[in-house]
Amino acid sequence: MQNAKDKIENTLYLQHISSCMTASPTPVKQYVEQRDQGYWIEGTRISLDSVVYAFLNGDSPENIAQNFPLLSLEQVYGAIAFYLANRELVDAYLKEGEVEFAKLQQSLRENNPLLYQKLQTAQTQKQSQI
Repeated sequence: MQNAKDKIENTLYLQHISSCMTASPTPVKQYVEQRDQGYWIEGTRISLDSVVYAFLNGDSPENIAQNFPLLSLEQVYGAIAFYLANRELVDAYLKEGEVEFAKLQQSLRENNPLLYQKLQTAQTQKQSQI
């Protein structure tokens, strides 16, 4: 059974093959690429996750472009279009990432209990000062 990352990678590959096979002299632009075990806005260091989470939090494409000055408005719309066209796959990919993050966070807490106790104490003190 394929995981979400593999399914998205296959989708990207099929889109690439499809764009190569068209008779159009202008190639179809790709806005999302797979690399380093993640998905990124083509040619940038900005993750698809960042754009999708901003979109899901209600940010407009224009606001997302303002918050990520390295992205053009076209790239933001392209990333959102990719998400909407592949919503189930991207949502599953994001969920897998959240699960992995929760496991890592729990592991770090178990391996560094004193550090986390100090952090919790500092956070409590900071909140009481507000």
